[in-house]
Amino acid sequence: MTKYKVAIIGCGNIFPMHAQSIVSREDCELVAVCDVKKERAEQKAAIYQCAYYTDYLEMFESEQLDVIQICLPHHLHAPVAIAAAKRKIHILTEKPMSIHYADAVEMVETAKENNVTLGVIFQNRYNPGSRLIKKMLESGDLGAIKSGKLSVTWDRSDEYYQKSDWKGTWEKEGGGVIIDQAIHTMDLMRWFVDSDIKYVDATISNRAHEIIEVEDAAEGVIAYQNGVVTAFHAINYYTYDAPVEIELHCENGIAKMVADRASVRLTDGREFIADNNPQETFHYENGVKGYWGVSHVKQINNFYDTLQTGAPDVTGEEALKTQQMICAVYESGKKKERVVFQNKEAKEVY
Repeated sequence: MTKYKVAIIGCGNIFPMHAQSIVSREDCELVAVCDVKKERAEQKAAIYQCAYYTDYLEMFESEQLDVIQICLPHHLHAPVAIAAAKRKIHILTEKPMSIHYADAVEMVETAKENNVTLGVIFQNRYNPGSRLIKKMLESGDLGAIKSGKLSVTWDRSDEYYQKSDWKGTWEKEGGGVIIDQAIHTMDLMRWFVDSDIKYVDATISNRAHEIIEVEDAAEGVIAYQNGVVTAFHAINYYTYDAPVEIELHCENGIAKMVADRASVRLTDGREFIADNNPQETFHYENGVKGYWGVSHVKQINNFYDTLQTGAPDVTGEEALKTQQMICAVYESGKKKERVVFQNKEAKEVY
């Protein structure tokens, strides 16, 4: 059995989901962790009995790595992934792929040139509700999508941003509510519609925060080449993280998601429901556990299960479609004009 030597770069909040997923697999060994904050890297290395580094390039030179998992601020995803790919190291990165579309393209091209696998975390695709809707779209039970809408209303206060040295900035986070919070829900909508984008028409603004550069509100339209028009509304100045909502109006019924729960009502009277299984949990360090983490584990397992036999569910090429959509939202919002896609590429270069 192949034993993959794995390193995690970035030891912040999302680290436990990646670390525990790795050590739970017989075919993986967590050999190193890396973080610019030495004390944080030391702490994680002590927990997992592995080496630690504060410089990822030094780690690349010192360790014989098969895979890295990237849990870094957004602006570092592309340079770290590209450096790894050039060293023939497989990559699994947290979303978003990058801040700029051109950097995401370079990630995909460099991985392909060096024959390494690039995967991108969009764990909500593994939620039971998401799976039910996708299955019923693919089977034809729902018929074609006629239109769709989504809503994300969460809470990211100024105090939240004060705790970070990179969030809330265009240079390092690349945006606000869209690229950080709503991106998962917008990815699901694009995955459901499953068509190239025709145009994006969006507005972005900062309405309720005093200390950030980026948007805390966004709304707009994403139109697809298959004729489907979807609407989105996202804010992160609500007073709590309300359940995200997606609705698809289809030829044969209506599909709704509220948080992870999906209900599909067909015009013939049948109804289908999928929700998280209370028995399906995964234990992390310090007692952390949660349904959302289960989906992380499922996607990470898919990455390793397919590493030798094929491609993961969310490849770099697949994630690039969502990255292009997100960048087009910002392009449209900043320029206050519609971004039109021609031959699968946006008219503008962002």
